Amino acid sequence: MREFILYSRKGQTNAGFSSLHDAGRLDVVHECIVASLFLSHGLRRNVVFDVILNGPPTPPVHLRLDGQTLYDVRTDAGTWDGILRKVLSSKVHSGISLQKTSFEAVLKERSKDHSVYVLEEGGKNIEDFDLEASPVFVLGDHIGLPKTVESFALRYGEKISLGKQAYLAASCLTILNFVMDRRNLP
Repeated sequence: MREFILYSRKGQTNAGFSSLHDAGRLDVVHECIVASLFLSHGLRRNVVFDVILNGPPTPPVHLRLDGQTLYDVRTDAGTWDGILRKVLSSKVHSGISLQKTSFEAVLKERSKDHSVYVLEEGGKNIEDFDLEASPVFVLGDHIGLPKTVESFALRYGEKISLGKQAYLAASCLTILNFVMDRRNLP
């Protein structure tokens, strides 16, 4: 399994929003979900996508999307607006769970059984790096990881880079999936 953990600094933690954009940039979360889990005509069943929402009113909220059990989804923003509202209202959607868990707790748990890689432009270039099977990648949203969060993550993993250029979070996920596909990593 591949796993991605997105730290969303301002992602709203309840369903009372007017749009994904105005909900602390949940539109960025939507884009990352699509980039990490979707193929042209299907879902990546070997991917888990975690997002930690740290916006108002009651942070943190951990949403976990499991590609093996995720169903009844499409790639469009309208679908994800409805799904995120539903899940943030404590209703059930197949393949998505909601917990009041912090980034630190999620990362500690994942690091027990998986290698952790923190995306950062100043890290070791992924082209020169042998990724281990079943990796966990940590990245920030459009604002990036707070320094304290990055420092915490680096206690459990190491920095890797996709190059000197700063890419959109969703683009990073697409690139990571491409690299792992090319290397035949699960």
